[in-house]
Amino acid sequence: MEYAPVISGPETLDEVMALSQADRHSVDALIRERLQSDVALVNQIAQHIIHGGGKRMRPLVHLLSAKALGYRGNQHIQLATVIEFIHTATLLHDDVVDESSRRRGQETAHTIWGNAPSVLVGDFLYSRSFQLMVELESAEVMRILANTTNTIAAGEVLQLMQMGNADLSIEDYFKIISDKTACLFSASAELGAVLAHGNQSGTSPHQANMSQFGLLLGQCFQITDDVLDYRADDATLGKNIGDDLAEGKVTLPLILALQQGNPTQQSLIRSVIEAADLSQLDSVCEILVELNTLDQSMDQAKQLAEQAQECLSALDASPHRDALMVLVEHALYRHR
Repeated sequence: MEYAPVISGPETLDEVMALSQADRHSVDALIRERLQSDVALVNQIAQHIIHGGGKRMRPLVHLLSAKALGYRGNQHIQLATVIEFIHTATLLHDDVVDESSRRRGQETAHTIWGNAPSVLVGDFLYSRSFQLMVELESAEVMRILANTTNTIAAGEVLQLMQMGNADLSIEDYFKIISDKTACLFSASAELGAVLAHGNQSGTSPHQANMSQFGLLLGQCFQITDDVLDYRADDATLGKNIGDDLAEGKVTLPLILALQQGNPTQQSLIRSVIEAADLSQLDSVCEILVELNTLDQSMDQAKQLAEQAQECLSALDASPHRDALMVLVEHALYRHR
């Protein structure tokens, strides 16, 4: 895929991290400060997942978006913290629902402390995030994040309803990944535009454009994630290979294989999905390779990445805009 030439900004993820280092350190400090609770177990579980690795892509999208649009205050630090707390809360809840044993290469919180504490600490993080956003005294910020958290919750329910559904359509798949994953990317980018234009609804010429950028980036990110569930090794993946299949999640590579495979291939994939049976994982992976649906899925992710970059072309050239372009590449070509 081709990208617009980078004039003066970062060209690698390491350079993006260097560019954003001061802001990210400020976010880390605020996270540590606002995670504190009088309840020891809250501190233990929250620390476990918050500091369990990961590049904090969603807060980073927000920090870079705000700076790319000329924001010079410090509210982006607080909003990035809010975004990370919301994301972490969803991870705690997801891992309980999905019965996942690993996250980012370490044991999930519910396998260590149990389901009830993990869910309740997720609730704590949600409520703490709303305390932080109320402090910003912006109705537009509250509107966007309230809608986003509601969409995420609805997306979780929709995905749960579709577990083991071998007839899931591509349209419904995109609805799930948009609601569960991409909407928080969308809010992260859109809030950068809101801050840059005074927290008032409709005043930013870039608000809708940045929301669309984040949505496309999030969709690209999730499709790549779904492909890696069948392609990466466990050490690289940071979770067990085939976890999606074991949970009955029907993702794009499987949907395409069900559309394109012969009756024998379709029957095997359908039975594995409906039984969530990993004993046939190798056979499923062989079919996905034979039908080339992993590469077809990545082609879809590339198209989304190109559209995301087109959104960025509306911004003035700057190192922070170029950093967002690099994040698009990272979402597409990362190993996890």
